[in-house]
Amino acid sequence: MKAQFSDVVRAMATDPDVIEAVVEAARNDSTDVASLPIAENRRHIAVMVAAGLAAFDDSDGPGVEDFAAAARLGTDRAAQGIPLTELLKGVHAGRSRVIAIAVERSRAIGVPSDVLLDVLLDFERYAGALERHVVSGYHTAELQLARTKRDIRTQVLRKLLIGEGQQIEVSDDELSRVNLSRRRSYFCLRSDVADPVQSEAIERRLADAGGVFGLVEGKLAGLIPRLPGKKLITADELVVAAPAAPLREIPALYATAGNALATARASGRHGLHQLADLAVETALATQPDLAAILARDLLGALDPGDAFHQQLVRTAKAYLDADRRLDRTAAALHLHPNTVRYRLSRLTALTGWSPDTTSSGTLQTMRNWWALHTWLAAS
Repeated sequence: MKAQFSDVVRAMATDPDVIEAVVEAARNDSTDVASLPIAENRRHIAVMVAAGLAAFDDSDGPGVEDFAAAARLGTDRAAQGIPLTELLKGVHAGRSRVIAIAVERSRAIGVPSDVLLDVLLDFERYAGALERHVVSGYHTAELQLARTKRDIRTQVLRKLLIGEGQQIEVSDDELSRVNLSRRRSYFCLRSDVADPVQSEAIERRLADAGGVFGLVEGKLAGLIPRLPGKKLITADELVVAAPAAPLREIPALYATAGNALATARASGRHGLHQLADLAVETALATQPDLAAILARDLLGALDPGDAFHQQLVRTAKAYLDADRRLDRTAAALHLHPNTVRYRLSRLTALTGWSPDTTSSGTLQTMRNWWALHTWLAAS
């Protein structure tokens, strides 16, 4: 009697009416599957049904190659953007229709119910394996597509930010593929995050703001249409944001943001910082030779290895940061105002320079602050 069932299966594998019935069932149960051209449904289902039924009828049992059509179905549907849940609705409906036809035709030729039950249990196990290969093909394609999309985004981003050392033109088609436009302005973000897992976590947090991210020169960078909230950058991350600008101005801002990132990192900053807020420190940090000359000129009498001298310079810098206010300086350093006053007087006695010089204008104050900052950094 099992031979009779095998005859039914072999006939179904080449029966165009079976294919049409399975196509109809799949399209009726899944609107996404039905949105595809019917010829596309028919092509996949014809191959899968023919290969599947033939493999099921194989006395040696199905092999890996017998499931290739199922894997291809999953791969193609992933590439077409059909959700996996909708794809499986169609697969389940098609499987049920094949079983119903097999039962109907087997009973028509007198296959006993107990024999039919045995072979249908085997068929269900095989159908489950078939479905797993559909899912496997789908997920494999998803991963490949994700990598491809990431590669495209990263390539376009690198061209826009650094041009790989050259003036490389990015086509409108490339921009559209990553949802960027020459008519819009974008904030350029640079970070010190090099770990791919951590960079993907940041991207997910910033996803609502849109934009394009990728590893550029080994670190996470991106272009984003609006600034993210500071809470989206954690305490162990450092990100510098350049002001919004059209794409043609981005390479210069990217380079400047890199200098600012190095400055912020050197001063122990974390979180999200705007480039404008780091402008003065960044500009000064790019001139180390001038900074060293100023430090020697103003504080040459001090010993960088002397802890007391370091206290004096640190106090003077805090004094300038506090607009020469004793009370604010004392509060910032957790000292008594008299202690601040004493340290400033000792600094004057050792160097001949006083931060209270009444003739100091803005440029002179900046010069003095730069010298103090440089001396402390060196010590």
